[in-house]
Amino acid sequence: MKKVLIIEDDPEIVNLLSIHLKDLEFEVFSSHNGAEGFDMARSSPFDLIVLDLMLPGKKGLEVCQDLRRANVNTPIMMLTAQSENIDKILGLEIGADDYLTKPFNVREFIARVKAIMRRVSFQASEIEEQVRPKAIDYRGLEIDPDLRKVSFEGTRIELTPKEFDLLYLLASNPGKSYSRQRLLRLVWGYEYDGYEHTVNSHINRLRTKIEPDLHRPSYILTTWGVGYRFCDE
Repeated sequence: MKKVLIIEDDPEIVNLLSIHLKDLEFEVFSSHNGAEGFDMARSSPFDLIVLDLMLPGKKGLEVCQDLRRANVNTPIMMLTAQSENIDKILGLEIGADDYLTKPFNVREFIARVKAIMRRVSFQASEIEEQVRPKAIDYRGLEIDPDLRKVSFEGTRIELTPKEFDLLYLLASNPGKSYSRQRLLRLVWGYEYDGYEHTVNSHINRLRTKIEPDLHRPSYILTTWGVGYRFCDE
């Protein structure tokens, strides 16, 4: 059974989400405090974290950022009563995988959860009539799309779901340059230009994890004036 951690200080929302997540056969855990939720997320593996932005003890953005810094790569869906674009941009930049603004439709929430789980599982039954994704092995960097596993010279590299999606897209099309706007559409599903810095942040984190020399990247290259590409030489 998959496990989900809800970090939310509104008991009514926790109860509502718990009911529907249990219907999806999740085992549900919850915390109303950001600091406590952070400790729970670090000490026990979860398949999904639902994280409110405004929390006592430790704010949601800080929880998300610190979890990513601690290499906790569990998918994170952020919730907030604030609709300002800056909050959404910040959440995505620091490693959140999706974002919903309160009040939200429960059906939309469930659809988003299912989409995240599909991306993580990457099961063949959920990619009907599509070509089976191929594994990639390039200069010691190995990418297995079935297991969603990345290794460098045999050592596993832990990536968040979005980091993996971004890397696999680029590596599957070596030499092809992608603009930040196109990467936003393909990986995040967003059209708004204000999120372009989200791509830069994820590229920087990816390079930190996979590049032997950050000053001279050998895998993810910058195409000046355009965006990014994967090395094809």
